Amino acid sequence: MSKQLTLYLHKLSPYSLKIDLALIEANAPYRGYQVDLLNKPEWFISKVNPAGKVPAVAYGGPNVEPDDPSSLSAKIAESNVILEFVADLYPDSGLLPKDPVLRAKVRFFIDGTTKHIEGASRAFFKGNESYDNLLKGIEFIQELLEEGRDFAIGDHYTIADACITPHLETVVKLIAANDIGKFPVGMGYKLGEELKGPKYAKFMKYAQQMLDRPSFKQTYDEEFAIRFLKIRFSERIQ
Repeated sequence: MSKQLTLYLHKLSPYSLKIDLALIEANAPYRGYQVDLLNKPEWFISKVNPAGKVPAVAYGGPNVEPDDPSSLSAKIAESNVILEFVADLYPDSGLLPKDPVLRAKVRFFIDGTTKHIEGASRAFFKGNESYDNLLKGIEFIQELLEEGRDFAIGDHYTIADACITPHLETVVKLIAANDIGKFPVGMGYKLGEELKGPKYAKFMKYAQQMLDRPSFKQTYDEEFAIRFLKIRFSERIQ
């Protein structure tokens, strides 16, 4: 019998979504607990993650209620660290390939996502810069994608795919398809038009495959995200 695993998350956190995806793809039993990030419980900071951030995981120990975590469970934070932890817990899931070269490629892809996609998409989404750096990041990732492959690395879903999918959701669904963000009105649609061109065809094909996966559809509440974020960014530069 596997040890209990509780995932502390927020439904709009792309970092939480990474872990949800990995756990579902591994067919892992776990409990999810939504943390109110605007009113963080004291117990979450004192007993789970002193940084007060999600995602965080409590693993092992007695099977207690999520809002009363045991001191006997291991607490793990930082999304990319948790991704590798989940892959190690479920080595037969394929989340990390057994071949050392492919494992290295998975880690390189994750590093590239973090350095070239994550920050650039967030900066544009928040209206802090144009989408030029985001396009450069997309070009970097596209170079890592092999022709004829359905996944980031090899022939199986890995934590590389789980890592980038939340950012694909931000770029493709929120920004490009719905013009949602703090950038000037219409700039998201403009990015979307650029991404429809042949220059980014391989990236967009991969992105759509990831966003069509059952694991993503199971975890992502698109209607809620769009409704919430449209209200949040209702006052924007025209």
